Amino acid sequence: MHDLVQALLNSDEKVALRQLVSVFRRLQQPYLLRNEILQAFGEYCRSSEKPAYFFHASALGTLIHYTHEIILEEENVWFVVRPRIAYQEVWLLANEMTCFEQMSAQDLLDVRDRLVNRYQPQLLEVNFRPFYEGDPHLDDPRKIGQGLAFLNHHLCDEMASNPEYWLELLYKVFHRIRYNGVQLLIGDRIRSGREFSEQVTQAINYLRDRPDNEPFANFRFDLQSLGLEPGWGNTAGRVRETLELFNRLMESAESAVLEAFVARVPAIFRVVLVSVHGWVGQSGVLGRPETAGQVMYVLEQARALEAKLREEVKLAGLDSLDIHPQVVILTRLIPNCEGTACGLRLEKLQGTENGWILRVPFVDQQGQIVQDWVSKFEIWPYLENFALEAEREILAQLRGKPDLIVGNYSDGNLVAYLLSKRLKTLHCQIAHSLEKPKYLFSNLYWQDLEEQYHFSAQFTADLIGMNGADFIITSSYQEIVGTPDTIGQYESYQCFTMPQLYHVVDGIDLFHPKFNYVPPGINETAFFPYSSPERDLELRDRVREMLFTSTDSSIRGHLTNPEKRPLLAVAPINTIKNLTGLAECFGQSPELQARCNLILLTSKLHPEQATHPEEAGEIAKLHEIIDRYDLENSIRWVGMRIPTMELGEAYRIIADREGVFVHFARFEAFGRTLIEAMISGLPTFATKFGGASEVIDDENFHLNPTDLEGTAAKIRQFLDDCDTNPEYWLKISNHQIERVRSHYSWEVHTKQLSLLAKIYRFWDFVKRETAQGYAQGARQGLWRYLDTLYHFVYKPRAAMIQTTKTTHVE
Repeated sequence: MHDLVQALLNSDEKVALRQLVSVFRRLQQPYLLRNEILQAFGEYCRSSEKPAYFFHASALGTLIHYTHEIILEEENVWFVVRPRIAYQEVWLLANEMTCFEQMSAQDLLDVRDRLVNRYQPQLLEVNFRPFYEGDPHLDDPRKIGQGLAFLNHHLCDEMASNPEYWLELLYKVFHRIRYNGVQLLIGDRIRSGREFSEQVTQAINYLRDRPDNEPFANFRFDLQSLGLEPGWGNTAGRVRETLELFNRLMESAESAVLEAFVARVPAIFRVVLVSVHGWVGQSGVLGRPETAGQVMYVLEQARALEAKLREEVKLAGLDSLDIHPQVVILTRLIPNCEGTACGLRLEKLQGTENGWILRVPFVDQQGQIVQDWVSKFEIWPYLENFALEAEREILAQLRGKPDLIVGNYSDGNLVAYLLSKRLKTLHCQIAHSLEKPKYLFSNLYWQDLEEQYHFSAQFTADLIGMNGADFIITSSYQEIVGTPDTIGQYESYQCFTMPQLYHVVDGIDLFHPKFNYVPPGINETAFFPYSSPERDLELRDRVREMLFTSTDSSIRGHLTNPEKRPLLAVAPINTIKNLTGLAECFGQSPELQARCNLILLTSKLHPEQATHPEEAGEIAKLHEIIDRYDLENSIRWVGMRIPTMELGEAYRIIADREGVFVHFARFEAFGRTLIEAMISGLPTFATKFGGASEVIDDENFHLNPTDLEGTAAKIRQFLDDCDTNPEYWLKISNHQIERVRSHYSWEVHTKQLSLLAKIYRFWDFVKRETAQGYAQGARQGLWRYLDTLYHFVYKPRAAMIQTTKTTHVE
């Protein structure tokens, strides 16, 4: 970037730079973001009649295309440049625009504070960089999110360099594995790694003479005489294969062999999935609009994970030892549960043998149990007491410590961090969606937004959770580091300011192997293709009537022509999901109205049903748009909560009519509704901002929610293609069905999650065994640093939230 800047200053393009800065200043915006920068530069090139190459290939054009932010001060211009993914530089154009100077992250944060008139010297500086210096790192941005593969290669290289040392280390790991005090894998007869290797060889020779399908019980005591305890397999063939994998690993360490071997090691028996918000239930409730996707995710993940752990126990030959893996969803108990099971302490998870929903109540500052649901924005004061009480409940339910705690969302990960620290248990973070990148300038103007959103507590909790986690799962690569044109969610935490609170100069190491891309699956009981012969005809007729013809106080719109091609959107009503933007786009396009009906599925229709001011405002705005564009006869707004099976059928009914699904969010981390619509057979359009564009692999179906005219044109083009070629709709439908089937499977997800837990648990043990001097100090220092943030920043901010303020729901 330095050479590019120098080339620009030493060329005739310096005049163009001066002129472009004047264009920026005429916009009268001190802060310009990427889209605004590119639009202004494009307009400058056109008005100045620059040749075609200038926009893309000139030195100035290259600089502008790398620039993501511009800050205009009185005499200075700041360029925040991103020359490559996961890396940024700060350049200051000063001295009457005669020179560029590279600046530090601290300088950038100071100017941002000055921009909002909240500069304060001697501000707390948060920097996690030193605590990661002792760990191995990826060096290729394309490999970010592939932490498991990286660690496997790293561990294999270490094993190959010193096999005798690693043999002893593996012996220590396996000798520590127990379940309820029962020794697994290696008994006390074996006292060293060398003895272990010798006994493995004897066991392999012994097993070669036995039938592959012979049950483990038949030769269990023969193996125990060699010092090998249960856990290697359920048959002679599987035990031999597992032991042979171990020998291959020690003879020639290869990643594929390590992964295959570790996958067979029984090490994960008790798992806690933390989803704090509540309304986690199986009948009559699936979260609230702001958390419904998370609740569905955690329920489906729990069922699939419990089945996976049971399968592992069986294949390891441990089911005969009365070993029953257990998965617990930890959530909040809500006394005013509106007739649901959310007021029960314990509920069996349907479809599992040993899966449970464990509910713990919130307690306020007066020691009283909070009766009503609490919004995700008001939840922070309750989390510490919740974690302390949950610890007791978890230990009682599991009858031991969990092997893995998985946090969901910002608050769930703070609780998971507190629990894992106290219980010395592995912590996996799943953020689903981080709020900071969803709300533009939410950190810069946090004080103005604090009463409504309490971002100071949430963003601090995010920093604690993501840095305290042993490993992180994301649903997409873009969730971590975005694209060449957009900043990733985690990347947005690298460098930011909370004016007059703290500066974050390095908030998270994106190149650390803790990041893993593991997309979720889909509930194929509820969501499956419209062409399936398994459809319930009675359900179909009932849902079809709701979508197109029935009258109800929770439905608005009467379709004049119900046979027009339907455009479907399914989302909660908030500014991020942007249903008002979609309605505006539809209202501004007479051609779309002539050819299509717009069907909106939400959980609410009336502003008085809202549980948050933002939600009430969006509901009122949506009604106003329908009135303004006179959409009453071409729109159906179904504002009621419908069961999962009915939702699945709604997608299929729209597909029966060769409809289209539109997801018009301003930003979407992943988008469960996308894969629900796609597996149902609906051609799906989605926002290009966030991970949604990774789910849909065809750019023709990516939308810019800030460009209403362009969105309408894209949808119209699709309709034209369908009219021209009757097979086109079916082609896209089939492609998207197959994409979901091949990429989004709970079976694959839980297989990866189990493997990740085992590898990172092993890696944690390795670090503790091998860390010396600086590395060990850095590890302990990280814990103290996180504690400091928690006690001196997070807790005071959370305490300022009025804990008596609860949100009542209808």
